[in-house]
Amino acid sequence: MRVYADHAATTAVHPQVIEAMLPYFRTHSGNPSSLHTAGQEAASVLADARARIAKCLNAARPEEIYFTSGGSEADNQAILSAAELGAKKDKKHIISTKFEHHAVLHTLNKLEKAGFEITLLDVPPNGVIRPEQVAEAIRPDTALVSVMFANNEIGTVQPIAEIGAVCRERGVLFHTDAVQAVGHLEVDVQAMNIDLLSLSAHKFHGPKGVGALYARRSIRLQSLIEGGAQERGKRAGTENIPGIVGMATALEWACAHREEHAAQLRVLRDKLISALSAIPHSVLNGDPDARLPGNVHFCFEGIEGESLLLLLDDAGVEASSGSACTSGSLDPSHVLLALGRPHEVAHGSLRLTLGYETTEEEVDHIIRTVPGIVAYLRSISPVWDALEKGERPYILA
Repeated sequence: MRVYADHAATTAVHPQVIEAMLPYFRTHSGNPSSLHTAGQEAASVLADARARIAKCLNAARPEEIYFTSGGSEADNQAILSAAELGAKKDKKHIISTKFEHHAVLHTLNKLEKAGFEITLLDVPPNGVIRPEQVAEAIRPDTALVSVMFANNEIGTVQPIAEIGAVCRERGVLFHTDAVQAVGHLEVDVQAMNIDLLSLSAHKFHGPKGVGALYARRSIRLQSLIEGGAQERGKRAGTENIPGIVGMATALEWACAHREEHAAQLRVLRDKLISALSAIPHSVLNGDPDARLPGNVHFCFEGIEGESLLLLLDDAGVEASSGSACTSGSLDPSHVLLALGRPHEVAHGSLRLTLGYETTEEEVDHIIRTVPGIVAYLRSISPVWDALEKGERPYILA
């Protein structure tokens, strides 16, 4: 049996999405910027997809949706645009958190070198940022607050509506990286006081290489790509019509089945958490309840996560230790370090993320497999040997 348990990294394209995309590869291949019939048909399809995505997010107008290559580009454009707007008003302070995706953190590093002051909020032990933290950090010169909707590694869901309310009351723009949340959690940009939001199609069974940025209509975006006048002059380049149609179809499908899938996943998630918690000297990372329906993230003391992943793969379980974007790094996860995990514990991490296709039999296979591999790796670990002999203290109870 092979079990795919890495849905936070990417998801398979849904068959309905593939069917929706096929005509725009085969017979409807017009450029939406062209004036002839095929081009205008493509322009109509583009407008329809924009309206469908806007409706799923409860955006006020379709024109508030800008198409991008994915979540990272959307994050970059949102943050750089807000920074530019702030600088014009002599506001050069930005608030974010220590466990954001690197698309956010690296963009903030770039702005810091350009003279902006960045405040990264500490992450509480349960992985949930408190609205009071945001309120206390806001200053008269704060231009932007950026807090991710759901963490891409430990899966904790943030109180976005409450944080958005704080920002709206204080007149500060609020951006959320919602790449892990859209399609899996209820997202209402108006009710949640969200000014800017990033999403990526391949996280909810759409195609890779396409995403979107929601920007409230009063916000003037900065162009990252210069060239033609596509996306109302804010994102040059011929639009990816098949990908955009696929994204709209995938999002509608995901939102239509969201509650059903979430209920199903929570049962499997909690069963998996309960079983893995029985492994000695292990810990669940993040709040057990305020987390994505399909996210399970553990640390196991005395082992290396890379070895765990390789042996799990040999046993038919495809998982990860954290973000796929940093899988080549030998450094421990910045998310786990922000959570307060010591380096030696953070190295022994495992992220299992389930999808709507995941079955109870597959979860049972994971439950049968992980404890034995953890025990084996500990049996050959000099670190574990020292712990067992009492030569060094355990970190995890």
